[in-house]
Amino acid sequence: QVRLVESGGALVQAGGSLRLPCAASGRTFGTSTMAWFRQAPGKEREFVSTITSGGSPLYADSVKGRFTISRDNAKNTVYLQMIGLNVEDTAVYYCAAGRYYSRALKDYDYWGQGTQVTVSS
Repeated sequence: QVRLVESGGALVQAGGSLRLPCAASGRTFGTSTMAWFRQAPGKEREFVSTITSGGSPLYADSVKGRFTISRDNAKNTVYLQMIGLNVEDTAVYYCAAGRYYSRALKDYDYWGQGTQVTVSS
């Protein structure tokens, strides 16, 4: 079992930055692929970024160059650093853990409760 708790969501102005931590409990964090997804109002949950246990990242085209995913296996924490935020980034951001290096929701077994990011123009 892996329990995930996201934090760091806030209301920010366009062009601003945020860092979202996701703290994980459970012995399998170090071997799990960790990911961030987001869900905007009225839209389906979408892939944002993922990172392997060894630290290899993958990004959605919409965030490439603006978002950075990282992990600290000693602290059982994965981070999403976001810069250059725009209104289209407004969503609930979810942390997920899984076994596969994937963009697909179905490949992630554990999910956090989400943290709200709102970007104002």
